Amino acid sequence: MTAAPTTDQTTAAPKTMTGAQLVLEALADQGVDTIFGYPGGAVLPIYDALYQQNRIKHVLVRHEQAAVHAAEGYARSTGKVGVVLVTSGPGATNAVTGLVDALMDSIPLVCLTGQVPTHLIGNDAFQEADTTGITRPATKHNYLVKDVNQLARTMHEAFFVARNGRPGPVVVDLPKDVQFASGPYYGPDICKPKNYKPQTEPDHAAIERAIDLMVKAERPIFYTGGGVINAGPRASELLTELVRLTGFPCTNTLMGLGAFPASDKQFVGMLGMHGTYEANLAMHGCDVMICIGARFDDRVTGKTSAFSPNSKKIHVDIDASSINKNIRVDLPIVGDAGRALELLLAAWKKRVAAKPKIDAWWKQIEFWRARDCLRYGQTKDVIKPQYALERLRAAIQGRDDVFISTEVGQHQMWAAQFLPFNKPNRWLTSGGLGTMGYGLPAAIGAQIANPGALCIDVAGEASILMNIQEMATAVQYRLPVKVFILNNQWMGMVRQWQQLLHGERYSQSYSESLPDFVKLADAFGGVGMRAEKYDDVDRVIAEMLAADKPCIVDVAVDPNENCFPMIMGGHAHNEMLLGPEDRKSQDPTAREEGMVLV
Repeated sequence: MTAAPTTDQTTAAPKTMTGAQLVLEALADQGVDTIFGYPGGAVLPIYDALYQQNRIKHVLVRHEQAAVHAAEGYARSTGKVGVVLVTSGPGATNAVTGLVDALMDSIPLVCLTGQVPTHLIGNDAFQEADTTGITRPATKHNYLVKDVNQLARTMHEAFFVARNGRPGPVVVDLPKDVQFASGPYYGPDICKPKNYKPQTEPDHAAIERAIDLMVKAERPIFYTGGGVINAGPRASELLTELVRLTGFPCTNTLMGLGAFPASDKQFVGMLGMHGTYEANLAMHGCDVMICIGARFDDRVTGKTSAFSPNSKKIHVDIDASSINKNIRVDLPIVGDAGRALELLLAAWKKRVAAKPKIDAWWKQIEFWRARDCLRYGQTKDVIKPQYALERLRAAIQGRDDVFISTEVGQHQMWAAQFLPFNKPNRWLTSGGLGTMGYGLPAAIGAQIANPGALCIDVAGEASILMNIQEMATAVQYRLPVKVFILNNQWMGMVRQWQQLLHGERYSQSYSESLPDFVKLADAFGGVGMRAEKYDDVDRVIAEMLAADKPCIVDVAVDPNENCFPMIMGGHAHNEMLLGPEDRKSQDPTAREEGMVLV
């Protein structure tokens, strides 16, 4: 890494301040307005410096894991770098789950961790942990600062690394004596990193080859992921323009929802394990696949040897290590998704006078779409989880200021299926790591970043209990976040897999003891409400939306409902289960279209 700047590199002598003050000065210069954290002995100098300033707001969470998830919600909803401050030892280790979550989902974070004084490192001192060793595989990069003269450079470099290239979390480990020591402060313009230079400009010749493939395509599809959202709102606008100009169908990954408007007729839905019938079969049957900002993870590809077997694959990604990692592609393009989309759009406009003739392809897609793979049966006897989400969708329709976070499980997949997103940065979920307990703190982070917005955490009764203590954070800061629980009394996705794969042996997946969520909300100082009957749903949603304080809505849903469509592990896209009565067809022509209802 680069050495600390010397004074002759600047037009004026640097300011001298303590390490703690220096940290806050760097945060302010990086545009940080909010820190999510929890104090402890090894970071008290920074907390003391926080007390003496008013430029940066601190949000006191109740658990360090929640601090990172809240910073993720803040970052995901704004495009800014989220900032976390935790103490040494258990403070840092409690943050690890959130750091891995951010790493998997490419969320830009800077996590400041306290550390014992430098002379005690390695002595098993009180609340000492090898934070840099522990977090090395959990972060994009990490630092242990042993010299206050290096602190300014390290802070600015951490932000540069977190936000540039493929975004991700960065840890800066700060020994207590470094926070007390005095040293020089240099601004971000002086401390520009020299050793990290991610490739953002795509190969222009590769862009032209991509257009060659796209022009000749008879069964094309755009497959787009969270990388488009990470590239900024302009990238989603460019994607939308390109998709409409080409006339091609477009599908999003779980992390990419909102990158292309769900209301657009060319959107074929989410793809993957619980994606739509039409999206998965279009991926299976396409002849040209344009993948932008996605990484071919196993929940999307299914059986890799049978993944889109007859297609030419174009892969645009800023992370060269993601290309050919899981699926061999025909045309790799390394670069920023937004810049690649800009070049693809310009090249298409220059070379193509009319849309390709893909009417037969769209006819096939509409045939698949007509299967109505998300249909379900609602009676007045029990509330179906899909119905509850459809009523929520109807209640918030037309609002532009809605941010939806989720916990992890069946409710997460139903939310992805039944809550459409027409803009980026509105959908906050844990994709790669699948972290239960993510949704409530993420909603808090989004609400802090967007004070006038409607922030709803779609939750399950098991997952919400992972970080339920953050209701106290929401109440303390008067954040009117809404927790919308689809309560089926089970760890629903675990129960579903046990039913389908483990002979209906429901080992430890039933919640034997659940709290009264209405009373629990009241105990925290929020408001609670419950829907037990079909006729209750609209009423409690209206009450939830009208509440001006944190609230929990407990919706008692069908405990036996499973989440479909579903691609079983190790199966291909054309081997989907559409419902509980699904059986594999023995008709070869039907099998080509996928699993069929019989």
